[in-house]
Amino acid sequence: MSLFSRSRLRYQRTMRRSIQQSCFDCGMRPDRLFADLPANTREALDSLKTVSPCRQGSILFREGEAARGIFVLCEGRASVSVCSESGRRLALRVAGPGEVLGLSACLSSGSYEVTAETLDDAPVASIRREDLLRFLCHHHEACLQVAHLLSQDLHIAYHRLRSIGWGRLRRPRVRPVGG
Repeated sequence: MSLFSRSRLRYQRTMRRSIQQSCFDCGMRPDRLFADLPANTREALDSLKTVSPCRQGSILFREGEAARGIFVLCEGRASVSVCSESGRRLALRVAGPGEVLGLSACLSSGSYEVTAETLDDAPVASIRREDLLRFLCHHHEACLQVAHLLSQDLHIAYHRLRSIGWGRLRRPRVRPVGG
C-alpha cells in the first residue's frame, strides 16, 4: 500500500470518528439554526441531513449552479466568494461552524449566487432542496426561523454595502485647478 493510500485511509477513519451523527450530540448546538425548536421538529430535521467529511478546498457549490440543497458547516470554515465580470474571484466572507450556506438559493428555486469552498478538513451536513421544502411545509415554526435567518443575512448585506458606500463618500474630492 502506498504512502498516499495509507494517508487517505487514516484521514477517512479520523473523519468518520469525528463526525457527529446527530445534531443533538453537538456541543455547539445552542448557537445553531433550529436549536430552540421543539424536539420532534429537530428530530425530523436531523433525519433529513447527510453528513460527509470534506477535505480542504472542496467546493460545496458553485455560483450559477442550480440550487440542489443547503449545507451546514459542522466544523471548520468555508470561503464564500463571487466572480467579477472580469473573471476574478472576490472573497465576500468566511463562514464558520454552524452556518447555513445556500439557503436563499434553495428557497428561491434559483441558482447559487456565490461559490462556497471549504478552508479546512471538516464534516459538512447537507439537506436536499426537496426534503427541506417538504420539512418547512410541515413545520411552520421552522419557517419562522428560516425567515429570521434570511432577514439577518439581508441586514448584514445592507450593513456591508452601507460601509462600502460611506467609505467612498468620505474620501476628499480633488478639485480641478482653476475651477
